[in-house]
Amino acid sequence: MKLRTLVLAVATVAAGASVVSTSAFAQPKEQFIPVLSYRTGPYGPNGAPWANGYVDYLKLVNARGGINGVKLTFEECETGYDTARSVECYERLKGKNGGAALVQPLSTGATYAITEKAPSDKVPLVTIGYGRSEAADGTIFKWNFPLAGNYWVAADAIVQDIGKKEGGLDKLKGKKIALVYHDSPYGKEPIPMLQERAKMHGFELQLLPVTAPGVEQKSTWLQIRQSRPDYVALWGWGVMNSTAIKEAQATGYPREKMYGAWWSGAEPDVRDLGDGAKGYNAVAMQHGAEPQSKLVKDVLAMLHDKGQGTGPKDEVGQVLYMRGAMSAMLGVEGIRSAQDRFGKGKVMTGEQVRWGLENLNLTQPKLDALGFAGVMRPISTSCTDHMGSAWARIHTWDGKAWKFTSDWLQADEQILKPLVKSIAAKYAAEKKLTPRTPADCQS
Repeated sequence: MKLRTLVLAVATVAAGASVVSTSAFAQPKEQFIPVLSYRTGPYGPNGAPWANGYVDYLKLVNARGGINGVKLTFEECETGYDTARSVECYERLKGKNGGAALVQPLSTGATYAITEKAPSDKVPLVTIGYGRSEAADGTIFKWNFPLAGNYWVAADAIVQDIGKKEGGLDKLKGKKIALVYHDSPYGKEPIPMLQERAKMHGFELQLLPVTAPGVEQKSTWLQIRQSRPDYVALWGWGVMNSTAIKEAQATGYPREKMYGAWWSGAEPDVRDLGDGAKGYNAVAMQHGAEPQSKLVKDVLAMLHDKGQGTGPKDEVGQVLYMRGAMSAMLGVEGIRSAQDRFGKGKVMTGEQVRWGLENLNLTQPKLDALGFAGVMRPISTSCTDHMGSAWARIHTWDGKAWKFTSDWLQADEQILKPLVKSIAAKYAAEKKLTPRTPADCQS
């Protein structure tokens, strides 16, 4: 397994990614963040832009002077979107350079595995828009932070938008929605929410698993041609997404009746298909492609124009690049929140960062100042709520670009909260965990 060490001086590698080298020892006043990423294999085309956005944001923080003067060091480890390799990367990096401030595994499978390790390692596990949906319950999952939205938020937003198209959620009675999903923990995550909505509104839910990596879907789309669902929800990743849209085109299934998860709605999924994907919808994890945002302008001016960008310049501001930058920002703001309590200008421990992530208060003015104006809504966490926001939008591919086609949609908390509570309680019973006390919530 290759490790890429990332911090100040840029070296261009043959693959086109930018890798940064640093000395073997972290200097004083430096906060270490492991970067688990995948730039290779069937998921590489989608994993690389996320990693580039993530690393660029960490560099941008340093270019802006660090977190109250504390600079970031980071090291990248290639996982290939493989759970075993992800855990190996985590184990290798968690104790380096004074210890990891936090880890973002960029894989639901890896999140399931590392969830068992984080409490004893005292490393916060930050999963922006992926991972265990029930980890929104901080009274059970003290070290997990599925910030800004989980898969149940995504699934709920899709059902809401379909309901609006049909003239009301009551019009879903008797309809059929097929879920074409990656046969993995990731792909199975939306099922509980979709089942709840199916019971409420009387639509039939058809479950169609696809074996990873998802390049063979002919039998799946044969079933769709036979059962003729009114809508298809696609929970894919990497090559599975473009394959599904190609099969829909070949089968004659209308793309405007398809809705992707937020990991199935980026440029690599549709770019090569052009008009063949026109009308295809996906839920957006608050942000979409944001080329005009202040964040993008800052990255171009402070990094890419100086030859210090991590990936291709024309990728900056695209959907997955923004997802990576947003993910890094939320982790960084957890560190900043920790400093506000435990000492500005100091390097934080994993335990202190955990407190910071649990006490995030990202108001709109704060987000705007960070360059995320018009990109995101406020996020506020607590002991009981480790997600902090349940908003999403729908964007649609017009043949050339992603355009927002819905207003802001908030997941129905009357469905979401009981679902989180019941499945978190089931996990706690299986693992013999005691919910946190009010006193522990203050610690």
